[in-house]
This record gives sequence, C-alpha cells and structure tokens, in this order.
Amino acid sequence: MSTSADIRLRAPSSEPANPEFVRGLGLVSSTTLVMGSMIGSGVYIVAADIARSVDSPALLIMAWIVTGFLTIVGALSYGELAAMMPKAGGQYVYLRESLGPLWGFLYGWTLFLVIQTGTIAAVGVAFGKFLGHFMASGSAMTWIWHIGNFGGVDVGINTQNLAGIVIIVLLTAVNIFGLRTGAVVQNIFTIAKVLALLGLVLAGIFVGRNPQAVALNFTNFWRNASLGAQHAVKVGSSGVTAFVGTLTILAVAQVGSLFSADAWNNVTFTAAEVKNPRRNLPLSLALGTGIVIVLYIAANLIYLNVLPLDGDPNGATVLARGIKYATQDRVGTAAMLQMFGPLGASLMAIAILISTFGCNNGLILAGARVYYAMAKDGLFFKAAGNIHPKYKTPAFSLILQCIWTCVLCISGSYNQLLNYVIFAVLIFYILTIGGLFILRFKQPNAERPYKAFGYPVLPAIYIAMAIFIDVVLLRYEPQFTWPGLIIVLLGIPVYLIWSRKSHVAPA
Repeated sequence: MSTSADIRLRAPSSEPANPEFVRGLGLVSSTTLVMGSMIGSGVYIVAADIARSVDSPALLIMAWIVTGFLTIVGALSYGELAAMMPKAGGQYVYLRESLGPLWGFLYGWTLFLVIQTGTIAAVGVAFGKFLGHFMASGSAMTWIWHIGNFGGVDVGINTQNLAGIVIIVLLTAVNIFGLRTGAVVQNIFTIAKVLALLGLVLAGIFVGRNPQAVALNFTNFWRNASLGAQHAVKVGSSGVTAFVGTLTILAVAQVGSLFSADAWNNVTFTAAEVKNPRRNLPLSLALGTGIVIVLYIAANLIYLNVLPLDGDPNGATVLARGIKYATQDRVGTAAMLQMFGPLGASLMAIAILISTFGCNNGLILAGARVYYAMAKDGLFFKAAGNIHPKYKTPAFSLILQCIWTCVLCISGSYNQLLNYVIFAVLIFYILTIGGLFILRFKQPNAERPYKAFGYPVLPAIYIAMAIFIDVVLLRYEPQFTWPGLIIVLLGIPVYLIWSRKSHVAPA
C-alpha cells in the first residue's frame, strides 16, 4: 500500500475526511440507520419460503440463528475497519485500501447494478405486496404492461411494482433535500417499525399462543433436521429435482434470512457524516445488529407458536394454510389475522408498509455516498462526485440510483430480486473481511480505536461459512447467481477503461 494510504489510515479523528459533508449523525441516528436498513419486509415474508425449503421447525429457527451469527460477526469485523477509515463510501474504501482500487471499484460497480439498487427494488416491491392487503388490484398479477417472461422471470409493470417505484422516487426526493431531513425520516420510521416488530412478539407471547400449532410444531420439532436427512431442491429454472443434505438445504434457505438481515453495513457508507465516527460507527454496528437479530429470532418463534408449519396451499383458513402457504407469503399478516382477526391483519399490513418505507429511506440515503466516493476517485460519472451547494447531499448520485432501481423494479418479483442480491453481497463481505487480515499484516501499527472481537477466529469462521453458502447457491440457484457473478466480472474491463481515462493506478 502506498505511503499516502498509510497517512490516510493514521489520520486523527479530528481531521474531516470529507469536509464538504456535514457531520449530522449521532450515535442514535447511526444506530437507527443500521436497524432501519435491516428491518424491512423480509422478516414478515421469507419464513414461508424457508419453511417450504427445509420442512422442519428446527431448521427454520436454525436458519435465523446462523444468519444472526454471520451478521453480528460481520458487523463486529467491520467495526474495526470503520473506526480506522471513517470516510464516505465505507466498504468501498475498505476494499480499495486493503486489496487495491480494482476491488473497490468492483464492489461499487456491483453495488450500483445489483446489491444496493436490487435491495431497494425488492423492498419497494414488498411495499406494493402489502399494499395489496388494502387494494384488491395491488397484485403482481395485475399487469399494466407485461413485457414477457424471460428464463422464468416476469418482466413488466404491474400494480405491485408500480407502488414500489412511486415510493422510491418520493424518498429519493426527500434525501436530496438534506441529510437531516433524511435522518429525521429514518429515526421516526425506525422507531415505529421496531415497536411494530416488538408488538408482534409480545402479542404472540401473551395473546396468540395456539395449542394446535404448538402441538404440531414442537412435538416433532427436530424432524428432518438430522445431518443425514435428505431434502428435495429444484435446480435452477429447469425444474429438475435433486436431493441434498441438511447443511446444503440450510445454505439454500439462507437466502431469505440473510437478505432480511442485510444492509447493516450501510451506516459505513455515511461515515463522513457521522459525529465522532471512531466511537459511534463500531458501537452502532454492534448495537443495531444485536437488537434486530434478537427480534428476528423471537418473531419466528412466535410464528411457530401461532401457526402450524405445514399447511394446504388451497386451505380456506389461516391455520389450514399454515406458515408454508400463507397468502402471498405474508406470514406476519397471517399470524396477526389468527390472533386478532381482520383488524390484526390490517394493523400488521400497516406496520409492514411503515417498515418497508423506512427501510428504503435508509438504503437510498446510504447507497449514494458510495457512488460519490467512486466519482472522487475518478471511477464513476464525474457529476456523482458533486455535492448540492444548498442541501449538501450527493444529488446526482441519488437521482442516478433512483433511475436504475426503478428499472430493476420491473425485472422480477420479490423472491427473484433477493436471490439476485444475496450471492453478490456475500462475495464482497468475504473479500472485505479478508481485507481485515491483510490490513493487520500490512499496517500493524495503524491506529485502531476498536479491534474486531474474536479476531482471527470469528472472522475466519465467517469467511468459511459464507464461501460454502455461495458455492451452494452457484450449484442450486444458477439462474440468479451466475448473472450476479458475470456482472462482477464485467466490471474488470470497465475498470480498466475508466482507470486509464482518469489516470488511476491499476491494481
């Protein structure tokens, strides 16, 4: 690493890394950004898909426990990097400094094309899914313009993804008008959705326990959970069925839970706008991920206390359909319907609309800061490196992100979008945590206000587990994972062209 990079790593915390930004995010706002970016719609939806994959109450909970372990270890590892380099761009900067500018660019490139924009699109589509609870026309099958089906993916504009596009445009406008405006929206909506999720858990504990569901789920809790058990999984869009072991099916099922717990790293993108970042960034990562994971595991235990895991897709009642076949996978709404009737279902749908709205606000706010950092390095459109003179926000980055996200909204359903995202996400989590080892070796004397808990054992376990999940997804979800890998690799020639144009030293 160059001498200039050494100087950047040892810069005192009083020196502003990006003086054009305003440091307006305190510990509370940073923590709500972590939690708000994580809590969207996933925890209320993906339990159905996981249950269909694993066919086991124990493995449903295990999927969330493994996800919780990976998420918290990842956050604790990132805390060290965030405290060392509190700059706009976060993970992009960590990869640039540890592995070189090529790897930083590949992350930013993939973040823009798939990871951040794909996540925003999926959450926006989920908003439309739950809006459908109040509007009969709010459905993925109510087409305004159906372009066609490509490889099992329906492309076009329907009433569900149109609702997502509307909120994405609205929240982009809100965030253009200033960091504090976006932060206020984030704090309000995060508090509301944490209370909603906590309310679901408390209602399940004190009101919703269903003896029939408890007997069905917990009498044979460990069914199909032994290491020698065989599970059916469809390979790609071909429909061919393969039989795999428990660890493999758990890796396939992890897509939903990992997606639901993702985006915790978004706070690092806004590091240049965080007060006392060397303290607040690691603390907000630890607090935010810890609280959310506890709530997620508790919520899924509540589902098992309220609804049977198994069910009939044509069942006439909530109990008959169970978790596996909850209407349009809206498990959270089904649980509240079982506990409180139609009023409970409506309250839950409102809570999830609030949750998805707040989640997308945090994702939109954070993502644009990465493209800003890339533009400053000469590796993205020059205008993306400009800050609005009045509002002090990366307005062009926000607009560009909005346009591409709206394109992704029309390119698939909720489940298809999250499959595109999670494979690419894991690639760069692996590389970034690997970069932690490299920086410990290359920069042993660099200032580290916080050191990763459990280093080197826990980060090494994270890398091994994440590699296993990605390899499994390449094998059994090729229609989603290979396109993601190709997008990453296409970034290499783009980087070479852009770096020559901008006189950036190649990696």
